[in-house]
Amino acid sequence: MKNLRVGLLGVGTVGGGSFEVLWRNQHEITRRAGCEIRMTRVADTDLAKAKALVGDRAEACDDGFSIVNDPDIDVVLELVGGYGVAKSLVLAAIEQGKHVVTANKALLAVHGDEIFAAARKKGVILAYEAAVAGGIPIIKALREGLTANRIEWIAGIINGTTNFILSEMREKGLPFAEVLKQAQALGYAEADPSFDIEGIDAGHKISLLASIAFGIPVQFNRAHIEGITNLQAEDIRYAEQLGYRIKLLGITRRRPEGVELRVHPTLIPAKRLIASVEGAMNAVWVKADAVGHTMYYGKGAGAEPTASAVIADLVDVARAFTVPAGLRVPSLAFQADAVLDTAVLAREHIESAYYVRLRVEDQPGVLADITRILADGGISLDAVLQREPDAGEHQTDVILLTHRCIESAVDQAIAMIEALPTVLSSAVRLRLEDLD
Repeated sequence: MKNLRVGLLGVGTVGGGSFEVLWRNQHEITRRAGCEIRMTRVADTDLAKAKALVGDRAEACDDGFSIVNDPDIDVVLELVGGYGVAKSLVLAAIEQGKHVVTANKALLAVHGDEIFAAARKKGVILAYEAAVAGGIPIIKALREGLTANRIEWIAGIINGTTNFILSEMREKGLPFAEVLKQAQALGYAEADPSFDIEGIDAGHKISLLASIAFGIPVQFNRAHIEGITNLQAEDIRYAEQLGYRIKLLGITRRRPEGVELRVHPTLIPAKRLIASVEGAMNAVWVKADAVGHTMYYGKGAGAEPTASAVIADLVDVARAFTVPAGLRVPSLAFQADAVLDTAVLAREHIESAYYVRLRVEDQPGVLADITRILADGGISLDAVLQREPDAGEHQTDVILLTHRCIESAVDQAIAMIEALPTVLSSAVRLRLEDLD
């Protein structure tokens, strides 16, 4: 087998880590791949940074398109990130007949259908294990390991920044803003953390997982996404008292009428294994018909954990280099003509249980009025917690846990409850998933 010549685009955290891990473990990687995989050219707009990384081990330049157009390059490794130039570089590489490895979940979530179609047309491999959950091989598990199964649902902690923030809020009782500053100081959160804390990063990732799990197009634009910016420390505390922990979950579930695709803070039972995933770690829980529950846990970001996934993709490319395109594992697990345009359900059709916190007057009949509205809406209660008011106070918090119901019914009930004169503020609503 011929040696594999790789052109690296971008020498940021993941690019630098990938170059160093490949160089350090070259012998072991060659034994597994059956050929030598070498990054022969590296491009970055910061040429000095690229030269400092590679030294005399590779050629450095500041023009990614010169690598894309280089006939001696077999695989383009895109680690630039973003939607702009990265898309142009990837499509140009595919047009040149080069295989592509990328960690760019944003690019694939937004433009994936176009890019996957271009790769199929040219008969090249597009590998993207590092795009979801860093070093955790969840894409390979779904595409290959669980091929015999009908996937029922996936629930994942797939953003380490938000998981770190929620862990600190729970353990130390600190408000969101204070923990966010701590996360930024430690390097877990960017100076502009919007993609993480607003749930967009997790939305990109769960959109890709849904496509692989259910054989549907990538539909990030249809995902329902909520972040953690409005989450209050008291709700984390109340959840704990009720036996739950709050995590930002990416969830996708198959239902008869379509597919749920959503990201939001979620109460999960503290006894579930995924509830114990703390700090910046990631975990993905998959429920399938044959194998049952499987969970994949590890570091979801960082130079070398993500490099582990990047280089695994390069090894897969090396192994499949001479395999005819029609015999390779499809990019989205399903054959192209078997991908179904299944409906992604709108928010109001989501089915979940709910946590609802209400600030109410402490007087007789308040709880009866609330439960009557819920019963009239066909919503049954699983638990009720009413906090004793502090001395001299005449208002208190009531926390309700519902059984599973359709979100539109909860919308209507909450609107009626908030109209009661004894309800003193807007309701706080969080979804609750048993994951059983």
